[in-house]
Amino acid sequence: MMTMPEKARVLVVDDEPQITRVLRTVLTSQGYQVRTAINAENGLRLAEESRPDAIILDLRMPLVDGLGFLRRLRAQHAQRTTPVAIVTGDYFLEDEISTELRELGAELRFKPMWLEDLVGLARNLLDRDGATGRATGATH
Repeated sequence: MMTMPEKARVLVVDDEPQITRVLRTVLTSQGYQVRTAINAENGLRLAEESRPDAIILDLRMPLVDGLGFLRRLRAQHAQRTTPVAIVTGDYFLEDEISTELRELGAELRFKPMWLEDLVGLARNLLDRDGATGRATGATH
């Protein structure tokens, strides 16, 4: 008896609930298992509990921003190589921030994003994590 591969798990962390709802809807429609958090603390907890295959993260959030989230995520042994994309509407990032994001292994993308761009981003992140053995969505 052949079993279906497990759906790829994507964690979305953004402080705007309407954005997390849209991202969840779009990615779920593409066959991904999606969890969402509206702040970095909840996102880190979910990352530790669910061990996502990829994370899509807002850069500008209150209290702990995306860079702080990423630093703390990378400090966890199990999350050192989880593919992460930082999404921001801030086109004028300081060089130090851009450099640190790259050094921490994050892909940087800018808002607004078309829905096709979002799906492509999730696929690219999951392709980087090819060792998961999970399906990367219904259309991949």
